[in-house]
Amino acid sequence: MAWMLDQEFETDQGVIRWATTGVGEPVVLLHGTPYSSFLWRDVVPALSRHRQVYVFDHLGFGQSEQREGQDLSLVAHARRFAALLSQWGLERPSVVGHDIGGAIALRTTLLETVPFGDLVLVDAVSGGAWERGLFALLLEHPDVFSRLPSYAHEALVSSHLRQGTSVGYRPGVMETFLEPWRGVKGQAAFYRQYRQLRQTDTAAYESLLPGLSIPVRLLWGTEDRILPPPYADWIHERIPHSELHWIGGAGHLVQEDAPAQLVSHLVEALVAAD
Repeated sequence: MAWMLDQEFETDQGVIRWATTGVGEPVVLLHGTPYSSFLWRDVVPALSRHRQVYVFDHLGFGQSEQREGQDLSLVAHARRFAALLSQWGLERPSVVGHDIGGAIALRTTLLETVPFGDLVLVDAVSGGAWERGLFALLLEHPDVFSRLPSYAHEALVSSHLRQGTSVGYRPGVMETFLEPWRGVKGQAAFYRQYRQLRQTDTAAYESLLPGLSIPVRLLWGTEDRILPPPYADWIHERIPHSELHWIGGAGHLVQEDAPAQLVSHLVEALVAAD
Protein backbone atom coordinates (compact mmCIF):
# COMPACT_ATOMS: atom_id res chain seq x y z
CA MET A 1 0.00 0.00 0.00
CA ALA A 2 1.32 3.46 -0.92
CA TRP A 3 2.94 5.37 1.94
CA MET A 4 6.03 7.39 1.11
CA LEU A 5 8.40 9.22 3.41
CA ASP A 6 10.14 11.56 0.98
CA GLN A 7 12.71 13.24 3.25
CA GLU A 8 15.96 11.92 4.74
CA PHE A 9 17.86 12.63 7.95
CA GLU A 10 21.43 11.33 8.06
CA THR A 11 22.64 9.86 11.34
CA ASP A 12 25.96 8.19 12.12
CA GLN A 13 24.15 4.83 12.07
CA GLY A 14 21.98 5.19 9.01
CA VAL A 15 19.26 7.20 7.30
CA ILE A 16 15.95 8.06 8.95
CA ARG A 17 13.13 8.76 6.50
CA TRP A 18 10.44 11.29 7.35
CA ALA A 19 7.69 13.44 5.90
CA THR A 20 5.57 16.43 6.85
CA THR A 21 2.25 17.85 5.72
CA GLY A 22 -0.27 20.48 6.81
CA VAL A 23 0.08 23.96 8.27
CA GLY A 24 0.03 25.42 11.75
CA GLU A 25 1.68 24.46 15.01
CA PRO A 26 3.71 21.23 14.83
CA VAL A 27 2.63 17.80 16.03
CA VAL A 28 4.95 14.78 15.78
CA LEU A 29 3.64 11.20 15.65
CA LEU A 30 5.86 8.36 16.94
CA HIS A 31 5.18 4.73 16.08
CA GLY A 32 6.17 1.65 18.08
CA THR A 33 7.38 -1.87 17.34
CA PRO A 34 7.08 -3.84 15.10
CA TYR A 35 5.16 -1.19 13.19
CA SER A 36 6.09 1.92 11.22
CA SER A 37 4.74 5.40 10.51
CA PHE A 38 2.29 3.71 8.12
CA LEU A 39 0.25 3.14 11.28
CA TRP A 40 -0.69 6.86 11.22
CA ARG A 41 -1.94 6.92 7.61
CA ASP A 42 -5.59 7.51 8.58
CA VAL A 43 -4.68 10.04 11.26
CA VAL A 44 -2.36 12.32 9.30
CA PRO A 45 -4.92 13.75 6.80
CA ALA A 46 -7.33 14.70 9.59
CA LEU A 47 -4.67 16.25 11.85
CA SER A 48 -3.07 18.14 8.96
CA ARG A 49 -6.22 20.27 8.73
CA HIS A 50 -5.30 21.69 12.14
CA ARG A 51 -1.54 21.30 12.47
CA GLN A 52 1.69 20.71 10.61
CA VAL A 53 2.16 16.97 11.08
CA TYR A 54 5.54 15.23 11.16
CA VAL A 55 5.97 11.45 10.81
CA PHE A 56 9.08 9.31 10.57
CA ASP A 57 10.24 5.72 10.76
CA HIS A 58 12.62 4.98 13.62
CA LEU A 59 16.03 3.83 12.52
CA GLY A 60 15.82 0.10 11.71
CA PHE A 61 12.08 0.28 10.97
CA GLY A 62 9.86 0.72 7.93
CA GLN A 63 11.52 2.81 5.22
CA SER A 64 14.47 3.88 7.38
CA GLU A 65 17.81 2.13 7.05
CA GLN A 66 18.43 -1.34 8.48
CA ARG A 67 21.96 -2.58 9.01
CA GLU A 68 24.13 -4.53 11.40
CA GLY A 69 25.59 -2.69 14.37
CA GLN A 70 22.81 -0.12 14.78
CA ASP A 71 22.06 1.04 18.31
CA LEU A 72 18.28 0.56 18.54
CA SER A 73 17.90 0.98 22.28
CA LEU A 74 15.34 3.37 23.71
CA VAL A 75 18.24 5.56 24.81
CA ALA A 76 19.52 5.88 21.24
CA HIS A 77 16.04 6.34 19.75
CA ALA A 78 15.38 9.21 22.17
CA ARG A 79 18.64 10.93 21.32
CA ARG A 80 17.89 10.62 17.61
CA PHE A 81 14.39 12.00 18.17
CA ALA A 82 15.90 14.99 19.97
CA ALA A 83 18.26 15.49 17.02
CA LEU A 84 15.35 15.29 14.56
CA LEU A 85 13.40 17.94 16.47
CA SER A 86 16.46 20.17 16.39
CA GLN A 87 16.93 19.54 12.66
CA TRP A 88 13.30 20.48 12.04
CA GLY A 89 13.66 23.59 14.20
CA LEU A 90 10.68 22.65 16.36
CA GLU A 91 10.30 24.26 19.76
CA ARG A 92 7.76 22.78 22.18
CA PRO A 93 5.90 20.62 19.63
CA SER A 94 2.90 18.50 20.45
CA VAL A 95 3.98 14.86 20.56
CA VAL A 96 1.92 11.68 20.18
CA GLY A 97 3.60 8.36 21.04
CA HIS A 98 2.32 4.82 20.54
CA ASP A 99 3.84 1.64 22.02
CA ILE A 100 7.62 2.19 22.44
CA GLY A 101 7.07 5.57 20.79
CA GLY A 102 5.63 6.61 24.15
CA ALA A 103 8.76 5.55 26.01
CA ILE A 104 10.93 7.32 23.44
CA ALA A 105 8.90 10.50 23.87
CA LEU A 106 9.11 10.31 27.67
CA ARG A 107 12.88 9.76 27.62
CA THR A 108 13.29 12.64 25.17
CA THR A 109 11.52 15.18 27.35
CA LEU A 110 12.44 13.86 30.82
CA LEU A 111 16.06 12.79 30.29
CA GLU A 112 17.15 14.55 27.08
CA THR A 113 15.34 17.65 28.50
CA VAL A 114 13.67 18.54 25.19
CA PRO A 115 10.56 20.63 25.96
CA PHE A 116 7.21 19.55 24.52
CA GLY A 117 4.06 21.61 24.38
CA ASP A 118 1.86 18.64 25.29
CA LEU A 119 1.94 14.85 25.09
CA VAL A 120 -0.53 12.15 24.10
CA LEU A 121 0.31 8.52 24.90
CA VAL A 122 -1.64 5.90 22.94
CA ASP A 123 -1.45 2.33 24.32
CA ALA A 124 2.14 3.22 25.13
CA VAL A 125 5.10 1.62 26.80
CA SER A 126 5.75 4.01 29.65
CA GLY A 127 7.27 2.11 32.55
CA GLY A 128 6.69 -0.65 35.05
CA ALA A 129 7.07 -4.34 34.19
CA TRP A 130 6.61 -4.44 30.41
CA GLU A 131 9.20 -7.15 29.63
CA ARG A 132 6.61 -9.91 29.28
CA GLY A 133 5.16 -12.55 26.96
CA LEU A 134 6.79 -12.97 23.55
CA PHE A 135 9.04 -10.00 24.19
CA ALA A 136 10.56 -11.67 27.25
CA LEU A 137 11.22 -14.83 25.21
CA LEU A 138 12.89 -12.80 22.45
CA LEU A 139 15.18 -11.21 25.02
CA GLU A 140 16.02 -14.55 26.58
CA HIS A 141 16.68 -16.46 23.35
CA PRO A 142 17.60 -13.94 20.60
CA ASP A 143 19.98 -16.29 18.79
CA VAL A 144 17.39 -19.07 18.60
CA PHE A 145 14.75 -16.78 17.12
CA SER A 146 17.18 -15.20 14.66
CA ARG A 147 17.92 -18.68 13.23
CA LEU A 148 14.29 -19.59 12.57
CA PRO A 149 13.50 -20.75 9.02
CA SER A 150 11.99 -17.88 7.05
CA TYR A 151 8.52 -19.44 6.99
CA ALA A 152 8.54 -19.84 10.79
CA HIS A 153 9.81 -16.29 11.26
CA GLU A 154 7.08 -14.85 9.04
CA ALA A 155 4.45 -16.90 10.86
CA LEU A 156 5.68 -15.58 14.21
CA VAL A 157 5.70 -11.94 13.09
CA SER A 158 2.28 -12.30 11.44
CA SER A 159 0.83 -13.84 14.59
CA HIS A 160 2.28 -11.04 16.71
CA LEU A 161 0.86 -8.41 14.35
CA ARG A 162 -2.59 -10.02 14.61
CA GLN A 163 -2.39 -9.70 18.41
CA GLY A 164 -2.37 -5.94 17.99
CA THR A 165 -5.90 -5.64 16.63
CA SER A 166 -9.22 -6.71 18.09
CA VAL A 167 -11.18 -6.35 14.85
CA GLY A 168 -8.66 -7.43 12.19
CA TYR A 169 -6.75 -5.59 9.50
CA ARG A 170 -8.14 -4.16 6.32
CA PRO A 171 -6.85 -5.79 3.10
CA GLY A 172 -3.13 -5.27 2.50
CA VAL A 173 -2.38 -3.60 5.83
CA MET A 174 -0.70 -6.49 7.62
CA GLU A 175 1.37 -7.21 4.52
CA THR A 176 2.68 -3.64 4.65
CA PHE A 177 3.70 -4.00 8.30
CA LEU A 178 5.27 -7.39 7.60
CA GLU A 179 7.28 -6.41 4.51
CA PRO A 180 10.28 -4.70 6.25
CA TRP A 181 10.87 -7.85 8.34
CA ARG A 182 11.00 -10.29 5.41
CA GLY A 183 14.09 -11.88 3.90
CA VAL A 184 17.48 -12.41 5.50
CA LYS A 185 18.05 -8.69 6.09
CA GLY A 186 14.57 -8.06 7.46
CA GLN A 187 14.63 -11.07 9.78
CA ALA A 188 17.97 -9.98 11.24
CA ALA A 189 16.60 -6.45 11.70
CA PHE A 190 13.49 -7.70 13.50
CA TYR A 191 15.40 -9.51 16.24
CA ARG A 192 18.13 -6.86 16.35
CA GLN A 193 15.71 -4.19 17.49
CA TYR A 194 13.86 -6.41 19.98
CA ARG A 195 16.97 -7.65 21.74
CA GLN A 196 18.05 -4.06 22.47
CA LEU A 197 14.84 -2.92 24.18
CA ARG A 198 15.25 -2.86 27.96
CA GLN A 199 12.95 -2.12 30.87
CA THR A 200 15.87 -0.39 32.61
CA ASP A 201 15.64 2.36 29.99
CA THR A 202 12.14 3.30 31.16
CA ALA A 203 12.93 2.74 34.84
CA ALA A 204 15.53 5.52 34.46
CA TYR A 205 12.83 8.21 34.21
CA GLU A 206 10.03 6.74 36.36
CA SER A 207 10.86 8.92 39.37
CA LEU A 208 10.48 12.01 37.15
CA LEU A 209 6.97 11.23 35.92
CA PRO A 210 5.11 13.02 38.74
CA GLY A 211 6.97 16.22 37.86
CA LEU A 212 5.89 16.23 34.20
CA SER A 213 4.11 19.58 34.02
CA ILE A 214 2.81 19.66 30.44
CA PRO A 215 -0.72 18.53 29.52
CA VAL A 216 -0.77 14.73 29.15
CA ARG A 217 -3.62 12.70 27.68
CA LEU A 218 -3.71 8.90 27.78
CA LEU A 219 -5.72 7.03 25.13
CA TRP A 220 -6.13 3.28 25.60
CA GLY A 221 -7.98 0.47 23.86
CA THR A 222 -10.08 -1.53 26.30
CA GLU A 223 -9.17 -4.76 24.45
CA ASP A 224 -5.42 -4.23 24.30
CA ARG A 225 -3.77 -7.66 24.68
CA ILE A 226 -0.19 -6.41 24.36
CA LEU A 227 -0.36 -3.64 26.99
CA PRO A 228 -3.61 -4.40 28.83
CA PRO A 229 -5.59 -1.71 30.71
CA PRO A 230 -3.57 -2.00 33.98
CA TYR A 231 -0.67 -0.38 32.09
CA ALA A 232 -2.88 2.64 31.44
CA ASP A 233 -3.75 2.80 35.15
CA TRP A 234 -0.05 2.56 36.02
CA ILE A 235 0.99 5.65 34.05
CA HIS A 236 -2.19 7.53 34.97
CA GLU A 237 -1.37 7.13 38.66
CA ARG A 238 2.18 8.41 38.15
CA ILE A 239 1.25 11.53 36.18
CA PRO A 240 -1.39 12.91 38.55
CA HIS A 241 -2.77 15.58 36.22
CA SER A 242 -3.04 13.26 33.18
CA GLU A 243 -6.39 12.54 31.54
CA LEU A 244 -7.22 8.91 30.78
CA HIS A 245 -9.70 8.10 28.03
CA TRP A 246 -10.76 4.56 27.12
CA ILE A 247 -11.54 3.59 23.53
CA GLY A 248 -14.10 0.82 23.73
CA GLY A 249 -13.61 -2.34 21.69
CA ALA A 250 -10.17 -1.31 20.40
CA GLY A 251 -7.02 -3.36 20.82
CA HIS A 252 -3.40 -2.24 21.00
CA LEU A 253 -3.63 -0.68 17.55
CA VAL A 254 -6.33 1.90 18.12
CA GLN A 255 -5.20 3.38 14.80
CA GLU A 256 -6.51 0.26 13.05
CA ASP A 257 -9.49 -0.61 15.24
CA ALA A 258 -11.02 2.81 15.91
CA PRO A 259 -9.32 5.47 13.74
CA ALA A 260 -12.25 7.89 13.83
CA GLN A 261 -12.41 7.82 17.63
CA LEU A 262 -8.65 8.27 17.84
CA VAL A 263 -8.71 11.26 15.50
CA SER A 264 -11.54 12.81 17.52
CA HIS A 265 -9.54 12.47 20.75
CA LEU A 266 -6.35 13.81 19.16
CA VAL A 267 -8.07 16.82 17.60
CA GLU A 268 -9.69 17.58 20.95
CA ALA A 269 -6.34 17.33 22.72
CA LEU A 270 -4.56 19.52 20.18
CA VAL A 271 -7.29 22.16 20.17
CA ALA A 272 -7.18 22.25 23.97
CA ALA A 273 -3.40 22.74 23.82
CA ASP A 274 -3.64 25.70 21.42
